[in-house]
Formats: sequence, C-alpha cells, structure tokens
Amino acid sequence: MGELVAPLEILGGLLVLFGLVLALFILRRYLLARNGATFDCSLKREHPRRASAWILGVARYSEDRLEWFRIFTLSPRPSQVFVRSQMLLLEWIQPSEQEIHSILPGAVIVRCSYGDEILEMAMTRSDYIGFATWLEATPPGMQPFSA
Repeated sequence: MGELVAPLEILGGLLVLFGLVLALFILRRYLLARNGATFDCSLKREHPRRASAWILGVARYSEDRLEWFRIFTLSPRPSQVFVRSQMLLLEWIQPSEQEIHSILPGAVIVRCSYGDEILEMAMTRSDYIGFATWLEATPPGMQPFSA
C-alpha cells in the first residue's frame, strides 16, 4: 500500500495543477471578453524567410485598434496590435483543402493589408461581417489608410 501513495500523490498534484491552469485559461478568456467585443480569430502573417502557419487566437475590437491574443498563453497582453487606420480589407475567400484542418470549422479567410504586410485572419462569416463593419465605420477625424 505504501508503494502506491507517492505515485498517487504525484498524480493528484498534477491533476490539481492541470485544473488550475484550465481555470486560468477560462478566467483570461472571460476577462478579455469583458473589456470589449471579442471573437475567435486565427492569424497568419507572411514571413519572407520561413513558412507561415495559422495560430489560434482571439481578437478584440477597441475604438482605434484590433488586439489579437494567442489562445495558448496566460499573458493578459495582446500578442499583436493592429491600428485600425492602417488596415485595409482586401477580400475574403473560402479556405483551401489544406487550410480547413488548421482553422476553426466554418471559418472564412479574410485578407487585409497592414502597411506593407498582408495579414490573413480566419473567422466565422458572422464575425467577418462585424469586422468589416468595424473597419469601414471609421470615427470622425480618423482617416482610413489608403494603399
């Protein structure tokens, strides 16, 4: 019986640690959603020297910027911040056969220019409508970026 106590204590400790990390992920997602409109949004940026990959994340609108947070981190800070006036919506497309397995089910791919860079974001069609509306509804005094 004594031989089982140590492995069971380790297993119990690991389960408690897993539950704590899971609770922190849920709390972080709740806090992100509380401070503004959020939506699931995978991001792919073009890199000249390496292959680009889709990264799961959550995006949050603010008045003049779009903040993007990685899913698998506990950091409360955005991984990327995109200034609204520098984003230009190019198009939306259906994902290719290879991309279907890398993004959320039912997502469309939205292509935007951001300065000299091309961004691809995967989001649901309803989130795309909200994103396009937010991007086109520039507040008074803020000039949209022109390519």
